[in-house]
Parts: sequence; structure tokens; C-alpha cells
Amino acid sequence: MIPPGTQIELLILQPTPFCNIDCSYCYLPDRATTIKMEPEVARAAAERIAEAGLLGPRVSIVWHAGEPLTMGLSAFEGLVDAVNAAIPPTTEVTHHVQTNAMLISNEWCDLFDRKSIRIGVSVDGPAFLHDAHRRTRSGKGTHDKTLAGIRLLVERGIAFHAIAVVTEATLEYPDEFYDFFAPLPIHLLGLNVEEIEGINHRSSLQGLTMKPRYKRFMARLFQRVQQDGFKLGVREFNSAMAAVRFSGQPSGPASDQQNEAWRIVTVDVGGRYTTFSPELLGLTWGQDDFVIGSVQDTPIREAAASPKFLRLESEIVAGIRACEAGCEYFRYCGGGAPVNKYSENGSFASTETMFCQLTRKVVLDVVAEEIAHAEHPRVRVSASS
Repeated sequence: MIPPGTQIELLILQPTPFCNIDCSYCYLPDRATTIKMEPEVARAAAERIAEAGLLGPRVSIVWHAGEPLTMGLSAFEGLVDAVNAAIPPTTEVTHHVQTNAMLISNEWCDLFDRKSIRIGVSVDGPAFLHDAHRRTRSGKGTHDKTLAGIRLLVERGIAFHAIAVVTEATLEYPDEFYDFFAPLPIHLLGLNVEEIEGINHRSSLQGLTMKPRYKRFMARLFQRVQQDGFKLGVREFNSAMAAVRFSGQPSGPASDQQNEAWRIVTVDVGGRYTTFSPELLGLTWGQDDFVIGSVQDTPIREAAASPKFLRLESEIVAGIRACEAGCEYFRYCGGGAPVNKYSENGSFASTETMFCQLTRKVVLDVVAEEIAHAEHPRVRVSASS
């Protein structure tokens, strides 16, 4: 059953699993496979969320889980048009592309403008950090081509955000990291830690020594952001600052769109879909997987009543309740991302992960301590407030 009032926020579509580079920390399988999503699949995905009553006043369509630009311009535009045609005009549709920027051209920029597509660029900072992990299949660095794509976006006046993966090597260079991103006209920088996820079975950030090192990195980065008057918006700092309370007034817990069913629906290149964490779509679950339907033949309301979905939801809820009962940071994170619990702990009905230690607890502690150090007397720094 889909709870009344549930509205989808993200429809994530995989236009192709293929990627033109071979990042060492990538969690995706089959990224050498060149199959492309057909417009009929994209249209069916949009029709399924519409018929399930999940559409509200707006929805974001995210083209991800491969390099979308390898589709080719006309094929990709056909997918965008197919989605737009299936969503009622009462819902505002915004398309987002996550790209390594290497294939960006004037023709692609024309399409971004024409369709009002929002762009996210994956770049890990200065070349010596970026090229250590984001390399071609022949082992060459990709930084120069990514910067060329960024320069073209800037020249064309196309706004973009950036996502950087933080690895162990990054932790030693907070100033160099900041100095790379600060001059770029990005409206937001997101920091993704190197995760244990999918086919990436280990992270350079594992281990007892990493948490204090990560905290020093984030503290220095936050200091630089403050010193520049917050000209560089950092997603993690923005979220943490919103969570640090300036009064003793109680508030409800934060929510995580990854652990609430149907706020995210993820559809792979062939039309198979799931909900909760997008990355679940490529993982195995014992002898099974996390696919709960196909957009071609499984209505979402039917999938929501299936034994597989109900088991999945039950285990995820058990993990949320365990976090609520035992973690003072629960009001900040809302119970954590299911895919990290499953990938790191082997169970959704579990609690702390490396991911939540670094991206939630450390970040909140850094921001709370830095604000307290600035001697704002009304700031309340307790994570459980």
C-alpha cells in the first residue's frame, strides 16, 4: 500500500549503463555495456508514477548511473521528450544530468538551454586528486577534458553544481581542494565519501584512524568557507547548519528520502525499477535482487503490495527504529541510507555505518563546534536538540 499523500521527489532513469571512463571507486556493474534506454521505456516510467498518484506539483528527473552524454544528443533528447509527454501539465518537470563533462559541446549546451536541463559535474578537485581515480580505460587522466567541459558551460552561461568524491588522499589537502573549487561559478558543491557499495567492496576511508583525519579535513574546509563569507556553498555544511538549533524549541526529526518508500523511484536501462536507495537496483539480495517491478508490466501499486517490497520496507523500518532508539544524531539524519547499512553491515535492520559516521556525525560536530567557537551565545550545539 502507498500511504495517502506520498509524492515522488526523484525519478532516476538510467539512459545507459555505459561510461566513457573507469573510476576506481565506481559502484556500478556493467559500465562497459553500451545498451541504450528506448523512449518507450522512459515514457512507461513516467506513466507508472502518474497512474500511481505519486505526482505532486513538481518532480525532478535525474539521468544518471552511467554517462548520459554517451547516448548521443538526438537519442537523449528523445528520452527527455518521451518523459515530458507522459507527465501531466499540472506537474512541473525538471531534468538533471550528472556528467563527467568530457563530452560537453556547443550542441549539448544548446540542448541544455532548450530543455532547461540542470547540470551536475563530477570532478574531484585538482588534477593530482582527480586523476588518481577518475581515469580512462587505458589509464590516462581525465581532468583536462573535464575542465574543458566546465569552461564551455561557463562560457555559455549554463549554471551547474559539482560533486566530488573524497578519498583518503583528499584528506591531506583541504586548502588545495578548496582553492580548486572556490573560483568556479558553481552554485553548490556536494561531497561524496568513497563508499563501500555495489562492486566497490572497500573504501580508502575505512579504519579507526580515518574519522579524526576526516574531521580535521572538514574543519579546515569549513574554516575556509567561513573566511570567504560562504561564497562557496557546500551541501554538507548547509545541511548541518540548518540542523544546529538557535533556540531550545523542540523540532521533529529530519527525514531521509532514501528510507521512505516512493520518494525516489529508480529505473534501469531496461525498465526494471525499485525504490528507497537508488543504488539498490544493482545489488543482489541473497539469491535475489531488489527489483520490484518493470515499468512495462508492473503498476507501482501492485509492486507496493508484493511480498518482496513488504519485506524490504519492514527491514528498513526496523533499522530506522533502531537508529532512533540508540543514536543522538537521529534528529539530524532521520535513520540513514538503507544501501549503506546493507552494503556495510549486511542488513537493513542495523544502525551505524562508516558513511553515517563521516557524512552525518563528523560534519554536524564540526559545524556545531566551529559555531560555538565563534561565541554565538544563543547557539545550541547538541546533536539531539
